[in-house]
Amino acid sequence: MNWFGRKSGRPALPRHVLGFGGGWDDVPQSYAARVREAMTRNPVASRAVRLVAESAGSAPLKVCGEALAALIAQPNPRETRAGFLEGLAAHLLLHGNAYVDAAIGAGGRPAELHALRPDRVTVEGDARGWPAAFLYRAGETAVRLPAHGETAGVLHIRMLNPTGDHYGLGCLAAAAGAVATHNAAAAWNRALLANAARPSGALVFEGEGALSPAQFERLRAEMEASFAGAGNAGRPMLLEGGLKWQALSMTPADMDFAGMHAGAARDIALAFGVPPMLLGLPGDNTYANYSEANRALWRLTVLPLVGRIAEALTHWLRHWWPDARVTIDKDDIPALSHDREILWAQVSAADFLSGEEKRRLLGIDAEDFA
Repeated sequence: MNWFGRKSGRPALPRHVLGFGGGWDDVPQSYAARVREAMTRNPVASRAVRLVAESAGSAPLKVCGEALAALIAQPNPRETRAGFLEGLAAHLLLHGNAYVDAAIGAGGRPAELHALRPDRVTVEGDARGWPAAFLYRAGETAVRLPAHGETAGVLHIRMLNPTGDHYGLGCLAAAAGAVATHNAAAAWNRALLANAARPSGALVFEGEGALSPAQFERLRAEMEASFAGAGNAGRPMLLEGGLKWQALSMTPADMDFAGMHAGAARDIALAFGVPPMLLGLPGDNTYANYSEANRALWRLTVLPLVGRIAEALTHWLRHWWPDARVTIDKDDIPALSHDREILWAQVSAADFLSGEEKRRLLGIDAEDFA
């Protein structure tokens, strides 16, 4: 059967679908460069990613089976459950893809679980376009890992990507423009503070005649080299005889750099699904208080992200443990305790429900009261 409407050969599939290649020359085009700009230079993006990833790592899980519970609690010698989940959540948030490889032990079951860096993984399709293997490259070394088979292959978790067949779409691509704007505004403001002046306008020649072409080109070259760009913002200017500076453009106060800086910060928070109030951004009146904003973070961002990871782990691990089940224990999340109190009050007040029906609505197993 020809699934892609082609007579023969492999379908033309994009190797990377992260949305790079935008129209801004100052926005980094590679994933590694965008991660550096967001995580090492931008405090808003760094805090937003860490807030979501660390919350996902702290999410309580219910794991069926002692052996499977021990594996999830200590996936590998270097990481605990929290660190493992935090890494997967960060990969999904930034890259849109997360990969897990299992190290098979002596009993034929996974002894360790390792998260792979998504920017090092490439999907290899078969003749019909379906994923056949994953190529993991580290330096000059490339390892081919099966996508499926007797060992259940590599677990691939991906976010929604309407235009991609094999790769998910992360939030970093959408936030890259706002990160670049926020970083540029910070660099501009820092340069203004360092130079303590704001020359911006036109040079007027008040002498007789006009500048010669050579003089004009030399003056323009000196202006571009010494006074153009964010690095030279506010640099004092020394004029020769016959030249007069005429201010023309708006000052940074008129251009409202502070407003642009705050707007870019709010766009970054929006891209990563974090309420601006939790990042300390001013002018946010959407949530009545911090507690409500924290509940919104868990309901709208953390729970869907961890739920996707838990569901993917459940289906993948059933290759070795048919009864495997990994779910989120929502009753043990402090941020959602208020919602739980409301539900308990509503169920307790429902006199037309039996005790068993109330326990079922609250998600309580009958054996807990045996």
